[in-house]
Amino acid sequence: MIYPELHYGRDALVGVALFLTLLAKKGCTASQLRKEFPNYVISKNKIQLTPDIDVDNVLKQMAERYKHLDISTIDGVKINFDHEWVHLRKSNTEPIIRVYSESATAEKADALANKIIDEINALISK
Repeated sequence: MIYPELHYGRDALVGVALFLTLLAKKGCTASQLRKEFPNYVISKNKIQLTPDIDVDNVLKQMAERYKHLDISTIDGVKINFDHEWVHLRKSNTEPIIRVYSESATAEKADALANKIIDEINALISK
C-alpha cells in the first residue's frame, strides 16, 4: 500500500495499521467488517500477441468501442459496466495483453473476460 500522507513508498505495515485502526474505531471483528461489503470475484487472463501487433492501437479501439460507458485510460483501458468491470493492460516485458475482470461470480467474471478476449482476437485477426 502507498499512503501519500506518510510517504510515497510501498509500506505493508501502514496498510495493517490503517486496517486495525478501522476495526478499533468500528468496534468490530474482521469477519464482521467483511460482511459489510459485497462479494466480487476476479478473473485473470492474458492474450498472447505477436511482435507485429500494435497493442496501443488495439487498446485504443477497445476504448472507442465502449466509449458510451465509464472508461479509464490511466493504465491501459478499464471499462466499467453497471456491476462489473474489465481492465486491459499491455505488458512491458512480454508480448501480451493482461485481461482482468471482476463480477459477482467466477462464472460472470470469466464470461466477461472471454467476451472481451473474443472481441480483441477479432480485431487482431482483421
